[in-house]
Amino acid sequence: MAIDLTALRAHFPSLDHGLAFFDGPGGTQTPRPVADAIIATLTGPLSNRGVVSPSELNAERAVAEFRAAYADLLSMPADGIVHGRSATQLTYDFSRHLAEGWKAGDEIVLSRLDHDCNVRPWVQAAERAGVAVRWIEIDAGTTELDLDSFERALSPRTRLVAVTAASNVLGTKPPVRRIADRAYEVGALVYVDGVHYAAHHLVDVPALGADLFVCSPYKLLGPHCGVLAGAPELLESLQPDKLLPSPDTVPERFEFGTLPYEILAGATASVEFLAAIDPGAGGTRRERLAHSLGSLHDHEQALRTRLQDGLRALSDLVTLHSKAADRTPTLLMTLEGRDAREAQAHLAARGVLAPAGSFYAYETFATLKLEDPALRVGLAPYNTADDVDRLLDGLSSFL
Repeated sequence: MAIDLTALRAHFPSLDHGLAFFDGPGGTQTPRPVADAIIATLTGPLSNRGVVSPSELNAERAVAEFRAAYADLLSMPADGIVHGRSATQLTYDFSRHLAEGWKAGDEIVLSRLDHDCNVRPWVQAAERAGVAVRWIEIDAGTTELDLDSFERALSPRTRLVAVTAASNVLGTKPPVRRIADRAYEVGALVYVDGVHYAAHHLVDVPALGADLFVCSPYKLLGPHCGVLAGAPELLESLQPDKLLPSPDTVPERFEFGTLPYEILAGATASVEFLAAIDPGAGGTRRERLAHSLGSLHDHEQALRTRLQDGLRALSDLVTLHSKAADRTPTLLMTLEGRDAREAQAHLAARGVLAPAGSFYAYETFATLKLEDPALRVGLAPYNTADDVDRLLDGLSSFL
């Protein structure tokens, strides 16, 4: 069904400021139900987790509801859902956990398409373990992953393949399932950065073939934190360093210190909000998410087409670097002879937020010899055709 944008946007107080937000890949705006859930949990009553007082039970409920919500969002069991401060923190933690089993002569395979969150933790862990790093390269002509280079990188010594489900700058969506199937043939684990992907698609971690999958609720209307999903039996096989009195159960053994119960409640509320976007959808929360996210996908893709067509008609000074056939509604562009940061400032003065930079895509920018900074435009559920037209008008006046 078509989204009722007026009703949807009414839930976002930040939109009352009249700004057009195209910075969603760096973090989306937050609807009021998410903020309300955080406030309600903080003002509780609230204590550390326990089974005696109402305040202890409120903390227990916040944790259980968080795990259940992200189990539904990612199609995973609730005891396979790990909270973390961020996707970067979780990836650093699991790079150390997994590297405990590596030895000299082993290899790992990384992707030039990835955010540095899914590169540097593995590179540094490999250096400490004496493990070789191999690379999946990017086809500069298509901005797709070069799967021939993946075949050359893969070997019986490969212990891990780490790959993004969607580039945070180009939007490119690699064939993760195909990559995972080949990785399994040589006995490697597959770690998938789904931060950008989860903002635009209903995720099915088993269908993707990911052993471990990480995402960030603040990229999908929630508060700032990270979520890692893994099969409980895999998590059981990993033993992190931890405090002696802290739980040794899965997934708690990977969550260090007291959990931020109010953030968990806000993250749960963001999943509930997404599931309710299509008010006519019934069924389980997973089924409602499928309906709502399908509607959002259609909405965002229509806006992407409008934006691409407008940019191509605008000027031959605009170069679009997002070329993959299958990609998210995220566009990276450079402006010939003009500085992208000046374009960012020009647009911001007109109430249009489109950031400039390289956005932690260090390997991507270096490999494709992209200008840094470049301008990145990302579409989110609350964007409108009017937002797109304002962006195009702002760029036209800048060029």
